[in-house]
Amino acid sequence: MGKGLSKSLYLKGKQCHKALWLHKYKPEFKDELTERQKAIFATGHEVGELACDLFPSGVMVPFEGLTVQGQIGMTAQAMADGQETIYEASFEYDGIFVKVDILRKDGEAWDIYEVKSATSVKPVNDDDVALQLYVLSQAGIKVGKVYLVHLNKEYTRNGEIEVEKLFSMTDLTDIAQIKQGEVQVALAEFAEVMDGSLPEVKIGRHCSEPYDCAFKGHCWQDVPENSVIELAGKGINKFDYYHRGIRILDDLPLDKLNGSQRFQVEQYLKRGEHIDPEGLSKFLDTLWYPLVHLDFETFQSPVPLFNRTKSYQQVPFQYSIHIQMEQGGPIEHCEFLAVPGVDPRPELIAGLTRDIPRDACILTYYMSFEKGRLAELGRDFPDFAEVIDDMISRVRDLIVPFKKRYAYHWQQQGSNSIKDVLPAFIPDLSYEGLKIANGGMAMTAYHQMCSEGDPEKLAEIRQDLLEYCRLDTEAMVRLLECLYCLAK
Repeated sequence: MGKGLSKSLYLKGKQCHKALWLHKYKPEFKDELTERQKAIFATGHEVGELACDLFPSGVMVPFEGLTVQGQIGMTAQAMADGQETIYEASFEYDGIFVKVDILRKDGEAWDIYEVKSATSVKPVNDDDVALQLYVLSQAGIKVGKVYLVHLNKEYTRNGEIEVEKLFSMTDLTDIAQIKQGEVQVALAEFAEVMDGSLPEVKIGRHCSEPYDCAFKGHCWQDVPENSVIELAGKGINKFDYYHRGIRILDDLPLDKLNGSQRFQVEQYLKRGEHIDPEGLSKFLDTLWYPLVHLDFETFQSPVPLFNRTKSYQQVPFQYSIHIQMEQGGPIEHCEFLAVPGVDPRPELIAGLTRDIPRDACILTYYMSFEKGRLAELGRDFPDFAEVIDDMISRVRDLIVPFKKRYAYHWQQQGSNSIKDVLPAFIPDLSYEGLKIANGGMAMTAYHQMCSEGDPEKLAEIRQDLLEYCRLDTEAMVRLLECLYCLAK
């Protein structure tokens, strides 16, 4: 029945039959992995290895160096030898192969521990453990409990990692048992899919839920520019219209759209620009000088790297600041980029208190992000809480006039992101050509910087980071100047 199915392929099939078929017959159609995706996979392996310390002194069944049958045989031998804990225990039933992250003996039964680098249980995890229970049970293994091991989002590092506090365990035994019938039905469906021709599956939300499909680039290659799928926000069922043949914005019935989406389409159709001078003036009146444009770059790590951090906490490691003492006056630039491998926050706080005047208006783009990071800095370093709270009280948000449509250009495509607003209003300033062009790439670059041993490569990464972050605040400077002109 399984026809060479693995756990990951089973989950692919649950998401999309077409992806399952393409994986078997056309694997060359897969999208190329991004550096960010590679980093996510690497951290997943790191978390899995660390979780083994929850049950030390086990035996590892490796991926490399053994065939599938070799891994199954090694697992069987370890069980026969009386091993009570086996990492990456391997089993097969009817052509379905699974590896159990941690298998642990409990009396006469064996408990399954599936390790995830997330901080909570997700619906896809239920399917994951249900398949493991099915294969082990059908292979003659008596299974006791089924657990999901995930990161504890409340744990704060203080000294060496305390593995038993870093992880939480959720008992999924009942749901795994309930889903056994569903597993059998799915496996029968997958057998038909893999024996048949390419399934006709239309593109839709399932292309990105629960994971981005590896074949999305192939399946979406015929989506035209300015398609209805690019319509921003919630409202109509965009995929429903697309599959009915209404594929581009030009063909959408305006009377079916909500106010925001209708505005986007109307501006697109007339290639228009909407300016509300009164709204802009009201916004500009909320600002004052000295004015500081501020942007943070942050990193996340599933395993907290430094004391006073949690799993996936957004830790700022870089900032760029453009300072203007008066409107139309000269502009000064200040920046900070952390030394790799050292907690960046103490030096970053010192830099902020040095570079930001105590009476300055602090302008950000999407202020909830910067305010959130400042609030965390004040929480984690209470000696600076008062001065940081004062900074927070002076933060203002440059996204407001674009979000409220005081200034809108059709090329924004309904987006308020600075990456879309900038080329629409300041076409001579662009992120194109930068080696680092967004926050995700900056985060990946930080982790690369921390592991890079070549001084020349390290210097290159640092220069790329500085160039990117500087452009973020330079873009804000230019956009604010533009808003002053438009308000007139």
